[in-house]
Amino acid sequence: QNLAITMLAFATGEQLDQIELLRAPIFARPTPLTTGCAAVIDDDGRILLIQRADNKMWAMPGGAFEVGETPAEGAMREALEETGVGCQAVALVGVFDSRFCGTTSRHHLYQFTFLCKPTGATTEASHGHEVLQTHWFAEGELPPNIDPGHITRIPIAFQVWRGESPAFFDR
Repeated sequence: QNLAITMLAFATGEQLDQIELLRAPIFARPTPLTTGCAAVIDDDGRILLIQRADNKMWAMPGGAFEVGETPAEGAMREALEETGVGCQAVALVGVFDSRFCGTTSRHHLYQFTFLCKPTGATTEASHGHEVLQTHWFAEGELPPNIDPGHITRIPIAFQVWRGESPAFFDR
């Protein structure tokens, strides 16, 4: 908490004693981390997946949001950083609680998943060290080793893409 308060004072230019007032109401209240994934599905119904470097499993591109960006912006940024494929968020697939969707994490996460369409823009992936490879997969040809937190979310993304389901929210 001391380090976080000092960093916030430095980043905002506020006096340390003013930020110290936030210790009890803000810094002492842990909350779930917010993360996002981009379900990038092209016109042929193929989804763009990454093979993660840390566990060798396939997943939608995604990661933690940055301060100041919307969840959709964060998901699109993560997709570009990890794959080099530009995309546009077109629908919210759902907000998933990591405790209920198979995610294995030491942290409690709220995971926003967005249906995205590729824009055609490509660049060099800036976070290639996190990704072994990328590949487009048809729904019926998904790899067997999908990351546990993505097993339930990928089919819901395809349902939203086909117009069969509105956004999903953990109940």
